[in-house]
Amino acid sequence: MRQLKDKNISVYFEKENINTMDAKGEVLLTIMASLAQQESQSLSQNVKLGLQYRYQQGKVQVNHKRFMGYTKDEDGNLIIVSEEAEIIKRIYREYLEGQSLVGIGRGLEKDGILTAAGKPRWRPESVKKILQNEKYIGDALLQKTVTVDFLTKKRVKNEGHLPQYYVENSHEAIIPKELFLQVQEEIHRRSNIYTGEGKNKRIYSSKYALSAITFCGDCGDIYRRTYWNIHGRKEFVWRCVTRIEQGPEVCKNRTVKEDKLYGAVMTAINKLLAGGNNMIKTLEENIHAVIGETTEYQISEINNLLEEKQKELIKLANKGQDYEHLADEIDELRDKRQILLVEDASLSGENERINELIEFIRKNKFRTLEYDDKLVRKIIQSVTVYEDHFVIAFKSGIEMEI
Repeated sequence: MRQLKDKNISVYFEKENINTMDAKGEVLLTIMASLAQQESQSLSQNVKLGLQYRYQQGKVQVNHKRFMGYTKDEDGNLIIVSEEAEIIKRIYREYLEGQSLVGIGRGLEKDGILTAAGKPRWRPESVKKILQNEKYIGDALLQKTVTVDFLTKKRVKNEGHLPQYYVENSHEAIIPKELFLQVQEEIHRRSNIYTGEGKNKRIYSSKYALSAITFCGDCGDIYRRTYWNIHGRKEFVWRCVTRIEQGPEVCKNRTVKEDKLYGAVMTAINKLLAGGNNMIKTLEENIHAVIGETTEYQISEINNLLEEKQKELIKLANKGQDYEHLADEIDELRDKRQILLVEDASLSGENERINELIEFIRKNKFRTLEYDDKLVRKIIQSVTVYEDHFVIAFKSGIEMEI
């Protein structure tokens, strides 16, 4: 208004009978603007209080229009969309099989699968959000973002501005909790690859099946695919990154020709298949050992204890009594349960990988297979290169020296 007034342009409000060129009119406008701002602030505060109350009651409010895998029924409850749920399962499966965020996105684009927003391009950030979204295990973290300015409606990530609420089993899950926790561990592992004696940080690569899982038995660093130029002909080899960057004075481990590395991996796989029924028996014994270590009973006990403590806390809160000591106990129990859940997910994942390997042996026993990137991603955990041999570790926990 003042900018228009400076240019000698008046604005006349007919309903309020205010002219901005009049000194009295400007005073009235200022007062009315102040009242409108107060009203907006009051309304914003009431909305916030309403949301806080809903969150405290564990009522989940989700915008399902851009939420792949779910829609809402007539009562406003989240229900699974089976076709979209298969896409979510595919993303989780491919990530655990070694695919990168970019690789998963390209695969979805190639198959003509659209994002939740209906766009053809899958960004790595979109794939990662799906992998980290707790709603796919039937839970919901409420108040992830907050409005910091009621006038501009600017929202930011909630980093302690307001309390957050975690609601368990609020709707039907698409991804098992164990699988979700395995994915979180894998995300952390890929973000924190430190190798070699100096614990150098390395970038995860999924370009080749053996990238980021082939290690030097001498210094512990990763092996990288590179090539030698021999009389104008490229020959692909795998070399220790420490030796490449710092020379043979720091690491003397050998360079391995690609066909020899692939051959060692396939020798281990074919040996596994040649073991046939004996190998299956050994793996089944491993499953029984894993089952014996389950933490299910301990988790159940903690859940019962949490329920009791939470009821006590509500009673004290309703009476206006101090409940801080109970809140601390509940936090400690939740931390213990989280540790046990991660441990249980690890055991469950190990069990699943052993079962997958048993099925693989049953289908292929006594056959001789050739190198295949997809197969290696699925069953090989790591390859360690020594001066005169390799150690091939399978995801089931079995190791072979070749």
